[in-house]
Amino acid sequence: MKAKIHPKYQVAKVHCVTCGNEFEVGTTAKEIRVDTCSNCHPFYTGVETFSQAAGRVERFNKRYGVEKNSK
Repeated sequence: MKAKIHPKYQVAKVHCVTCGNEFEVGTTAKEIRVDTCSNCHPFYTGVETFSQAAGRVERFNKRYGVEKNSK
């Protein structure tokens, strides 16, 4: 292994922008910002929100004149 060519390995804080959770990891970066973490991601929490998909369905039904009770 050559000397003085490898980046410095250090402990850095990871900051989640969505929920504000902070934790430490070992990395070569000084600070890491992530959009979602395991504390707020729906896959890990088990709480899923379908508000965006529901809006698309309502928009489709409105556009093509589909009623809720029609079969």
